[in-house]
Amino acid sequence: MSDRSFQFFSFRDRFRILHFSWVAFFITFLVWFNHAPLMAAIREQFGLTTSEVNTLLLLNVALTIPARILIGMLVDALGPKRVYALVLVLSGLICIGFSLAQSFEQLALSRFLLGFVGAGFVVGIRLISEWFPARELGLAEGIYGGWGNFGAAFAGLSLPALGLFFGGDDGWRYAVGSTGVIAIVYSAVFYLGVSDTPKGSTYFKPKKGGAMEVTSKGDFVLYVIMNLPLFLAMGLIAWQLGPQKLGLLEAATTRVIYAVIVVMFAFQILRIWQVNGHVFREPVPAFDRYSFKQVALLNLVYMASFGSELAVVSMLPLYFLDTFAISPVLAGMLGGSFALMNLFGRPGGGYLADRFGRKLITLLMLAGISIGYLCMGQIDSSWSLPMAVALVLFCSVFVQGGCGAVYASVPLVKRRLTGQVAGMAGAYGNVGGVVFLVVLAMVSPEIFFFVLGGVALAILALVAVFMDEPSPQTSEVMPDGSVRMIEVP
Repeated sequence: MSDRSFQFFSFRDRFRILHFSWVAFFITFLVWFNHAPLMAAIREQFGLTTSEVNTLLLLNVALTIPARILIGMLVDALGPKRVYALVLVLSGLICIGFSLAQSFEQLALSRFLLGFVGAGFVVGIRLISEWFPARELGLAEGIYGGWGNFGAAFAGLSLPALGLFFGGDDGWRYAVGSTGVIAIVYSAVFYLGVSDTPKGSTYFKPKKGGAMEVTSKGDFVLYVIMNLPLFLAMGLIAWQLGPQKLGLLEAATTRVIYAVIVVMFAFQILRIWQVNGHVFREPVPAFDRYSFKQVALLNLVYMASFGSELAVVSMLPLYFLDTFAISPVLAGMLGGSFALMNLFGRPGGGYLADRFGRKLITLLMLAGISIGYLCMGQIDSSWSLPMAVALVLFCSVFVQGGCGAVYASVPLVKRRLTGQVAGMAGAYGNVGGVVFLVVLAMVSPEIFFFVLGGVALAILALVAVFMDEPSPQTSEVMPDGSVRMIEVP
């Protein structure tokens, strides 16, 4: 079989890297969501209130927003091999700490720290982009993202049974702890099994660390603007935990957190200036420029796709339960079907982007997302259950396909910045999840779906007007100062 064919079942060369990568991502999501299917046992053992349960769920995603930005910078600077191994071993240790917790405070702290593992996704995006050509990149990234995301669904399918197998009040502890052990063991397997680039290839690194490089004055301003929602989302989380909502943080503590977020934002702006202030003094050479609007648009598309997925997966089981008066078990299974489509939707979106163009497929996916959510806003108890499920699956295919299309484009923005671009887009997915969950808390499910559809439609208009078709050719500066054109066949 020709080397130009996509040999998924091969374990040689770039396909070996793909398999090592999606398994690593699968394990990170298994660890990240290992508490959700065992929450009933955890709640019973600790006597948790509804507010405390909601706090654990919120804390689980809180750290992921800044972590994806940080991990994106680290992977560009240090390489995927070392960073992914580090993410796996640290998250495994924190996971074991969660399984040994003896109080709500210990549960909350370890769950907050485990949000770090959600940043692992970013590492594989850069690694796979180093090994796969543009003609296969969307499919490869889609398989990585889709099959890795299935780790969350696998946690729901396997960990309750594993807890019952261990038995007793501490069965959940052994089930959760076992996923931590798996992560630690696999960190060594991953480190020994992969390399950052094919033999003879150059791993391009950012010229400066701490912030993404931009190449024009306008891009500098846009980059600053696009950083603001990341910090506002963290403020929203503090507000949810504060006295006006869940009441688990005192007013003084909440104000301190707000102040810290403001200081963090100010420091980020300072770092952006330190890295990019030169664009106001002298122009960047034409060969080294890229358009940051591409990054901004990919951020928004991922917010509409993965961000909406995070919110919908959280509410869908209860929505089915309340709308159709079915059993909780059936409602949970039907709700989980939305995430299950990751196995096919993400690779499909990436494959179509490879074949028919990144911009066209992104537009089609956004159109499908918008139509799907707007139609879901029409569902009520008069609908037949199979028709409602069919509509949900229709919408999910486009949501997952949109995620695949985004990460088919991310590695083509600027090679040496791929980790940071992937990290920022991933962080916007979490921003979307936080914002959409806040919207859900204030409106009915029907209005919630209309909001999701409207947001996707607005982003579709922006993409149609402003997005450029990514080029498979880019230029990079070699370590010796020479310029090299990278042509991806």
